Order: sequence, then C-alpha cells, then structure tokens
Amino acid sequence: MPTIKGDLIQLALDGEFDVIVHGCNCFHAMGAGIARVIAAHFPDALEADKRTEYGARSKLGTISSARITRGMTDFVVVNAYTQFHWGGSGPLVDYDAISGCFSTIADTYPTSRIGYPMIGAGLAGGDWTEIAQRINVACAGMDHTLVIFPN
Repeated sequence: MPTIKGDLIQLALDGEFDVIVHGCNCFHAMGAGIARVIAAHFPDALEADKRTEYGARSKLGTISSARITRGMTDFVVVNAYTQFHWGGSGPLVDYDAISGCFSTIADTYPTSRIGYPMIGAGLAGGDWTEIAQRINVACAGMDHTLVIFPN
C-alpha cells in the first residue's frame, strides 16, 4: 500500500484525492480522532452519518458519504462503519467491518484516488497489519494511499 506523510484533510482540499475515508462508530459520535476533525471541517459528513440509524449494529461494514465542494475542489468523504461503539476495553475495531467497508468503497469508487488514515488502529485499538491486509485485498489494483499525519 502506498504511504505518504501529510494532512489527509488538506490533501483532499488541495485536490489530491477524490475520496477520503475515515472510520466511524454506529452511534453518530464523531467526537475524537480524525472523525472529530472531519466533522468540524465537513459538517455534511456528520449529517450523512446522522441520516443513518442510531446505534444499529447492522451498519457495521457499511458506509455513508457526503460530497464536498470547496471552490474548484470536489471530493467525497466516506464514513466507514468499522466499529460498533467508541468506548470499552479491548480493540473496538471490527475487522470484518473493515473488509466490508473497503469492498463497498472499491465497488462504488473503482477509478477514484482514495486516501485514508490508519483506520481502526488508533483509538479503536486494532492491529494495523491485519487492517492493512484487508484494505489491500479489497482495493487491489486501485489508487489508494495511506496518509500518516506527521508528528
């Protein structure tokens, strides 16, 4: 998987990606991590999340999305439902949900330039090696890039 260092949101605003993806829980809570930043910068992404059923476990492995237009730049923010809840012990990421989300993304945006952070490996506590392998399988042959925020 290609990897770059940078600010995913700024890269999208600069026209580097057609689609950016971030992990969400099933309770409309975008209060931490990159989800909080996305909700603040792109309220339409939070509204797309809020149009889904609150607390529905059936959302795991699905996506919602919002088209963002800023000047001449146009891209999609994908809310990927990769964890059920945001609290509790142990890893919160659902690996099968990662596979499901990225399979849907691959089917929906097959020719797009896709950027994402280390979904599920930060606050959700998942194993990045496992997550990356699932993303690579779902997006084989596609233009997808891991964006690591520089420290």
